[in-house]
Amino acid sequence: MITGELKSKIDRIWDAMWAGGIANPLTVIEQLTYLLFIKRLDELQTLAENKANRLKQPLEKPIFTDDQESIRWSRFRDLAPEPMFELIRDKAFTFIKQLGVSDDPGLADSTYAHHMKDAMFMFPSARLLANVVDQLDGIDMVDKDTKGDLYEYMLGKIASAGQNGQFRTPRHIIKLMVDMTAPTPKDTICDPACGTCGFLVTAAEYLQQHHGTDIARDKDTLKRFSEDTFFGYDFDSTMLRIGSMNMLLHGIENPDIRYKDSLEEANAFDVEKYSLILANPPFAGSLDYESTAKDLLKVVKTKKTELLFLALFLRLLKPGGRAAIIVPDGVLFGSSNAHKTLRKMLVEDQKLDGIVSMPSGVFKPYAGVSTAILFFTKTNSGGPDNVWFYDMQADGYSLDDKRKTPFLPPQLRSKGGSKALPPKANS
Repeated sequence: MITGELKSKIDRIWDAMWAGGIANPLTVIEQLTYLLFIKRLDELQTLAENKANRLKQPLEKPIFTDDQESIRWSRFRDLAPEPMFELIRDKAFTFIKQLGVSDDPGLADSTYAHHMKDAMFMFPSARLLANVVDQLDGIDMVDKDTKGDLYEYMLGKIASAGQNGQFRTPRHIIKLMVDMTAPTPKDTICDPACGTCGFLVTAAEYLQQHHGTDIARDKDTLKRFSEDTFFGYDFDSTMLRIGSMNMLLHGIENPDIRYKDSLEEANAFDVEKYSLILANPPFAGSLDYESTAKDLLKVVKTKKTELLFLALFLRLLKPGGRAAIIVPDGVLFGSSNAHKTLRKMLVEDQKLDGIVSMPSGVFKPYAGVSTAILFFTKTNSGGPDNVWFYDMQADGYSLDDKRKTPFLPPQLRSKGGSKALPPKANS
């Protein structure tokens, strides 16, 4: 957990960028992410140089060559504003963009680097850039937990809904879903609408907390954790960079985070590949039948993205795999043939484990839609007759746009924040 002093430092950086003309929160985070990546590359090379010096050996595969020394963070941070601006814009930024198209697998080998090729440098002035570099340089980000928490704090400043129904899932709701699914080191975990990778980051934290010894047992298990456990897809390149950096700062160097519209016909693969799906897919909009994967339309004939994503999750899960996903209430109560077909499929063909109904204020200030969490297991043979229902009447925060904590309605203060409901009709 970060201190109030560190939060104040981030707030000052944020305020400076806002005053300097960068008002879009996603743009602020993305531009800060570029600088954090440049800073990290310098730190990695410094560590490698120190190790080589101790062993009295030459440095193998340096990130920066001798003629690139000037673009290292530790070199340009003390420059005057104008020379610093020109060097970062024309040389350092070009360098990190080219990392993403390099053929050398050892060159800054992270998923984040691969999403840099279409990045844009948007600092409007030398004075603003020098100010931000100076303030970032004063923040000690050596500790992995501090780096991750700082980035999460920055992500928490996103205060408006994105396009295509995107908005950030509250961290405590993500933690609830991860805790209830209890990931293990053997899981392959996927979020097909990953955004900032909040679900994958929280799943990684859960595994490190509950299975850290097993993960660190040998090089093979560590490699599997870093490279073969976490999978995320999104069709927003800005989100891919932000999400990849979120994973990197939480200690996951090489998750499989890639550009993909999960519902498109061209991406109709990865059948039965994952053992755990955690997701809050976009609800907004309807898709064109022509571009939607045909195997999904065979499951449910609809243009509604929330129903198509449900069909997608069933396709992606291995038999025995489980899912925790957020859906709008319409999925539970909609009367169309597509709604009924999917509900019947979850109850009769798979194992619908439980439903947590959430109050409409959970996603404010982004949206006021009523939602629920579905927990189910892919069995292809049905499950028990009863489904566990839970009515979450409060989540510990006020349900208005301010979302302040602590909060609990007066009528619930002596009874607890939620209550279980008896099983209802399932279709």
